[in-house]
Amino acid sequence: MFASTRAPSPMFTRATHVSLTSCSSSSRRVRRTGVTRCETAGSVRREVLKREERTKLDPSSDLDFYAQPRFVTHVDNDFLAQVTELYRQRIPANSKVLDLCSSWVSHLPREVEYAKVYGHGMNATELGRNDRLDNFFVRDFNKDPRIALESNSVDAVVCCVSVQYLQRAEEVFAEIFRVLKPGGVVIITFSNRLFYSKAIQAWRDATGYARVQLVKSYFSAIAGFTAPEVITDMGAQDDSILGKIRRFFQRSSSDPFYAVVAYANYKPVYEQGDCRRMSIDDDECIA
Repeated sequence: MFASTRAPSPMFTRATHVSLTSCSSSSRRVRRTGVTRCETAGSVRREVLKREERTKLDPSSDLDFYAQPRFVTHVDNDFLAQVTELYRQRIPANSKVLDLCSSWVSHLPREVEYAKVYGHGMNATELGRNDRLDNFFVRDFNKDPRIALESNSVDAVVCCVSVQYLQRAEEVFAEIFRVLKPGGVVIITFSNRLFYSKAIQAWRDATGYARVQLVKSYFSAIAGFTAPEVITDMGAQDDSILGKIRRFFQRSSSDPFYAVVAYANYKPVYEQGDCRRMSIDDDECIA
């Protein structure tokens, strides 16, 4: 069921599952394990996770687990400030944004106007409290990984501190690619906080580095995403010895920040007069 937190809008169309079964003149034929396939943009190149790596300590219904609303944030304010700053730099104003695994609050910058903000989550009460959402839908992606939006319909997809719960991550990331417009950005952020019993085995006891590599592998498993970019600090970078020491103690005293960013098909360049930038708030112009 779909709901709106503002004026009613047309119901989302039902998504179709991405497959590897068709070929076109723009497809690239690839051979894996002796089988010839047609690799099209958005197709799943390979499975990242083994069956046992997808398992959870608590196999009960995720919808039941999240049935009780939780009006809390699961990471500290320093972490959330970095999330918001990353969104500010990578998501242009007037974009259509999809907030996956959302809740009662999104972390989009308040001063930026977006054309539309769609939300997905596991609790309708929480999503209904989120005043940034124009529409939302409730779905357990571990049962049904389809995103209830049309293809090529959004400019940005974000997912904050929830990627660790996806048992069918490859299918979800294929769906993310499907709904993104060419040049659209995906921003996955996470820390070391989690509901331990609901996180997948591949994530639970992994290091921060291993978790970053896992998310990068989700992107690389889908044909068409750009090479993923890893970000661990949104502050001004001071590479002096004192700056490095300061960053070490800051990260030790707050929730560690990890972001993995990729784009559908290509990374756009932002132009303003004669200046071309790789991100909205980049201070330097490129040639």
